[in-house]
Amino acid sequence: MTMRWLWILAIACALGCVTINIYFPEAQAEQAADRIIDKVRGAGDDAKTSSILDAPAVLARIAYSVGNAILPAARAEQADFDASSPGKRALEESLQARFAKLKPYFDNGAVGLTAEGLVDFRDRNLVPLASRNEVRQWVADQNADWEAMYREIARINAHPDWVDNIRRVFAERWVAKADPGWYYRDAGGIWKRK
Repeated sequence: MTMRWLWILAIACALGCVTINIYFPEAQAEQAADRIIDKVRGAGDDAKTSSILDAPAVLARIAYSVGNAILPAARAEQADFDASSPGKRALEESLQARFAKLKPYFDNGAVGLTAEGLVDFRDRNLVPLASRNEVRQWVADQNADWEAMYREIARINAHPDWVDNIRRVFAERWVAKADPGWYYRDAGGIWKRK
């Protein structure tokens, strides 16, 4: 009889356990990617003003605050893509400074965006021979910083498993925010012009 009650108790405990699964918060990631991309592109002030007045963003912030007030125990589990760290700030500054140098090569089609959220050469012949090694180094450094940024955002949120999702969201948002005439390479490896 005792064993039976132990089994019933074990089943009741198992049924009573609540597991909170943290799924990748796509909408929050997109909003943060937009803000970071705008900052890197040098459009930070205008983008900041528009995102503050953006109704969906305001509603999301209100819902997040209300949710944290109602469920304070789950607060630690919430993602915060806007959380800062010295590493993230340094990466944003580095990416912004280098983007200004790369922008003419985005504009003329020499480089483009990739499906991995990076930069790659589309046509090296559009870079003057004398500048080619320098531009190649800028592309390599920009990619290293983007990879570090994706890892840092995941680290700040205590979810290293989110790196691929973060990279994907940034890749999509970069293409969405690309200037007309810029090139991007799709997941199939085909270059397309926006």
